[in-house]
Amino acid sequence: MTSPSIILGAPGWWPWAASLAGLALALIVWSYSRAGAGAGVRTACAILKALAFATLALILLEPLLSGLRPRRGANAFAVMADVSESLLIRDDGSEQTRGDWIRDRLRREAPWRARLGQDFDARGYTFDTHLRAVDDFDDLAFDGPGSAIGAALASLSKRFRGLPLAGALLFTDGCRTDVGDVDWSSLPPIYPVIPPAPGVARDVGVRDVSISQTNFESAPVVLRAEVSAVGYAGRPIVAVVVDEAGVEVQRQQAKAEADAKPLSFRFQFRPARRGVGFYQVRAFPADEEPKPEAAGASPASTEQTLANNGRLVVVDQGGGEYRVLYVGGRPNWEFKFLRRALRDDEQIKLVGLLRIARKQPKFDFQAARDRTNKFFQGFDNPDAETAEAADQPVLVRLDTLDEAELRDGFPKTAEELYRFHAIVVDDLEAGFFTPDQLALLRNFVAVRGGGLLMLGGPDSFADGGYDRTAVGELLPVYLGGRAEPADSGGLRLVLTREGWLQPWVRTRATEDEEHKRLAAMPPFRTLSRVGRIKPGAVVLAEVADPDGAVAPALAAQNFGKGRVAALLIGDLWRWGMRKQDSEESDLERSWRQTARWLVADVPRRAEVAARPKPDAPAPAVELTARVRDPEYRPLDDAKVAFKVALPGGESLTLDAEPDPREAGAYAATYVPKRPGAYRVAATAVAVDGSTVGEAEAGWAAQPAADEFARLAPDRAFLAELAAKTGGEVIDGSRLDAFVAGLPARGAPISEPWTAPLWDHPLAFLIAIACLTAEWGLRRLNGLA
Repeated sequence: MTSPSIILGAPGWWPWAASLAGLALALIVWSYSRAGAGAGVRTACAILKALAFATLALILLEPLLSGLRPRRGANAFAVMADVSESLLIRDDGSEQTRGDWIRDRLRREAPWRARLGQDFDARGYTFDTHLRAVDDFDDLAFDGPGSAIGAALASLSKRFRGLPLAGALLFTDGCRTDVGDVDWSSLPPIYPVIPPAPGVARDVGVRDVSISQTNFESAPVVLRAEVSAVGYAGRPIVAVVVDEAGVEVQRQQAKAEADAKPLSFRFQFRPARRGVGFYQVRAFPADEEPKPEAAGASPASTEQTLANNGRLVVVDQGGGEYRVLYVGGRPNWEFKFLRRALRDDEQIKLVGLLRIARKQPKFDFQAARDRTNKFFQGFDNPDAETAEAADQPVLVRLDTLDEAELRDGFPKTAEELYRFHAIVVDDLEAGFFTPDQLALLRNFVAVRGGGLLMLGGPDSFADGGYDRTAVGELLPVYLGGRAEPADSGGLRLVLTREGWLQPWVRTRATEDEEHKRLAAMPPFRTLSRVGRIKPGAVVLAEVADPDGAVAPALAAQNFGKGRVAALLIGDLWRWGMRKQDSEESDLERSWRQTARWLVADVPRRAEVAARPKPDAPAPAVELTARVRDPEYRPLDDAKVAFKVALPGGESLTLDAEPDPREAGAYAATYVPKRPGAYRVAATAVAVDGSTVGEAEAGWAAQPAADEFARLAPDRAFLAELAAKTGGEVIDGSRLDAFVAGLPARGAPISEPWTAPLWDHPLAFLIAIACLTAEWGLRRLNGLA
């Protein structure tokens, strides 16, 4: 109902009413101007009498009160009740659960429900992960596995699309478990009703777990856990990380402070196996640690619930083998230390292509009869088929897949080069490559997404003629305008601020140890000088000469889909010549971390990801596979199947459909039926029947942990929901008053209404009251 307005039923009487009012006013003024009382008394009496005659004159116009109100029964109004498990919480000092409070408000005989049914077509719904229509709310169980508030409201909006829905009462604590933003624009006015929760008595819960994987040798996985500890101020809280077999990986302890301040735990560890693995973070009071069944009974828990004491997290250490191609202009110490560092790495395979003799001039008239490279001179009867020609360099291949790989030198086609995930170019001039090979290297980084590292030396960077080449575009430094080499006895390596923030640049676990490591490093004597750093690139390390002048030593940048680094030091091998306290040198660890950084995000021909589907009505998971051809372009005609391993050992297979949103992407949706760890293996097959690739991913379904991640009602979310939809948060104790005033808030289908004011008793009472008051004033002041 809109704000009522006053209209005149007999506007034709306006001249007569005005004349009557004017005549009365003139007589009043004339009569009181001759009275003998004071000016204040005469004015008050005149006003009272004039107001009485004005009211009687207005009645002649037949004033009517008019407006719009919802047509009874024409508009729907939804009543929604959250039946998730979080409503079973009994707050501190409360004798009933939140669910009991909601059930009492929704009982059939509640007066507000009868009044709501008089003005609207009231519809009842319950929701957890789905929205369901109900006839009454007497049998609410509060056993739902989640509280998908956003999905429930979206489903309600979809059900009433094109129908008159005046609003919705939402009985919930606001602790939603679905993901994604709520589409406010499609919703009617929402009126949340929140249980009066004073607070949780005691509870320890793992709120959030995040994981990041680094190339830091000692701890490639960093797991952060946020733990709430309500009611345990001053008491120690323990957080434990366990693997899939229940074996403890790490343990930490911290003292709880204020209830509103969660504890933060940070774990660093190295997974025992590569591929997809699952770890669980558990938190509990130190004196209430649950014991294994074999160890006897666990101490009684004082917590509100134990459903939020653990949370699963997925760790993907990658699968398969990464291949790094080292291309060197001469055998040197750098390749020796790099090969030694990667020798025992299970995930990285180093392939070497070393030039041991340069090519000779093509036309040499003094040796016209002997067309073999001079490197073979002195050998008896060199094999003409294996001896390189004079105009070809002599190359040595190491650790190739087969005899055919790299047989003709550096790859000349994308299919050959894209078999590798990273390229290391060491002391090799640009003239070694053809223009097509230089362009291929650029595409290797920009299109294929590979990693490229160029090492310093006499034939690298500007000295190697890379300026104004396709590879020169990749490098994070400008090659023109380079400075002259410093005339010094040695160059000391220091890390920049950006370098300290990159785990793959450091080799020690703590800052103090890293400072000691830098101080113990030998001085270097070979540095390729370059120009300025390109925009978007970062300098991770610098070298300083005895005079204090600094120059870049290590720079990196992203280029296209890949990444590029420039290590300008040409004698890094000196670092490995120092005696180490441990069996493994810092140089070997640094090389291994650098190689892992180069291949960390390099795409494969087949990849798979499992992410929550935000627009699904249930906690569904969207499985997406991306498939590429040998040149790493999207492959649109592949056949992809997902094999999902369920908790408990069972499995099922889903056929993927092409995703219209992205070329080369294939998707399927799966709704987990039970809690636990899920693995998915994607297999992509080309049209010719050949296998393009296989990939693995995983996710964890933990509805109880999500449901009880936050025990306090989310009043901020519900207030925002009400404000953006035109509703308001309703106090549960004033439901009767709220429902009584609902017709004044408007509705999609309304009807006009009018009510006469001219014959209302109040109008005559106003006139009589004014005349009575005027008569009383005259009598009190002795006026006739």
